[in-house]
Amino acid sequence: MVRNNRQPLPFDDPPAPRRGAERLLSVQELADYLGVPATTLYQWRYRREGPRGFRVGRHIRYQWTDVTEWIEHQIENAG
Repeated sequence: MVRNNRQPLPFDDPPAPRRGAERLLSVQELADYLGVPATTLYQWRYRREGPRGFRVGRHIRYQWTDVTEWIEHQIENAG
């Protein structure tokens, strides 16, 4: 971000994600994607049935790669 024709300060922009880093999904984002209520994700987590998630402070987050692996596993075991 440039202010008053000055050079940008080093802290004006957020740091770029690390190579291979992926955006984390919130419970609500994953629930919307899967078409299930957020409470279902919390139940799956409690019973260790859903995709692997982890805590970031008070919040649960999911990595997309874990979600896709879980979905593939569900598809393989469905038939």
